[in-house]
Amino acid sequence: MRVTKQAGNQSGRVAQLLSQRCAGSTLLLVVATALLGAIIVDQATKFAALTFLSAPTYKIEVTPFFNLRLGFNTGVSFGVLGDIFSNQQWPLIAITTAIAVALTVWALRVDRLLEALAISLIAGGAIGNIIDRIRQGAVTDFLDFHAMGWHWPAFNFADVFIFIGAALLIILSFLTPDTNEVERGEIENGS
Repeated sequence: MRVTKQAGNQSGRVAQLLSQRCAGSTLLLVVATALLGAIIVDQATKFAALTFLSAPTYKIEVTPFFNLRLGFNTGVSFGVLGDIFSNQQWPLIAITTAIAVALTVWALRVDRLLEALAISLIAGGAIGNIIDRIRQGAVTDFLDFHAMGWHWPAFNFADVFIFIGAALLIILSFLTPDTNEVERGEIENGS
């Protein structure tokens, strides 16, 4: 009986976390912290990559499947459309800026804590890449995973934050309990 009760309490806590609501200054604090945190971590790691990987070999072997390797992306994700945007970064900057602003507004309008966090991480990652495009005309990439001679396209922490935010949104769309169930206490009571 004790194990069942503990499992019920755990699922109740998870349901509370998934449906935890925030508004006003709390929401603003969550959005600002996630957004600025993602930008700061992204820019600091890119600065370190530019500093330590700019000397020839441009690569540090960390493990048999992971390198730090300096690269620059003028295209969209994974270098797609790099030929089109290589000399025309401003249209890409404008589109990405509009998306980042829309995401930030969306994050400030939701009322669930984890949803606001997820959207803010995506916006922060987008802004981190915008800063690179404005500063140097390309996004700095340096995380290089590979296996058996095949390399995943290099990426950076802005991309990591975008991925985590998008994955969290997808997970939340499946796991977030129905608001009416939480309000009626059905989740906590196991009804």
